[in-house]
Amino acid sequence: MIIFDLACQNGHRFEGWFQSREDFDSQLAASLVACPQCGSPEIRRVPSAVHLARPGPVSAPAVEVPIPDARGDASSVFRQLTEMLLANCEDVGARFAEEARKIHYVEAPERSIRGEASTAEYEALREEGIEVFRWPYMKPGDLH
Repeated sequence: MIIFDLACQNGHRFEGWFQSREDFDSQLAASLVACPQCGSPEIRRVPSAVHLARPGPVSAPAVEVPIPDARGDASSVFRQLTEMLLANCEDVGARFAEEARKIHYVEAPERSIRGEASTAEYEALREEGIEVFRWPYMKPGDLH
């Protein structure tokens, strides 16, 4: 199940739950998604807060990290986000694609991970409906 933050042409924000990214795309193309406030079928995905699941018991709450104000110094925002990702994600290195699939298919504990993936691996994960994003490679200590 994937949850997307959505908005209509009138700026009403809401969330939608879909089986996969492809399911969302097909429902949108068939005009099956509409704003619950005004009924507009002109819907787009909008950025949402970053959610990080901390390693530990399943009952541990997810950490919600709001996206910093983009009007600030861009390098400062980038540094803050990078530090947060480095501190809160397990580094799985070159096993990133493998671990992301295991987590997605509930073959491994849910947790936030980071690592390395080729362009082909990244695209394959996205095609499978596995939500991943790219971030420039950084190591602890590169930020100072």
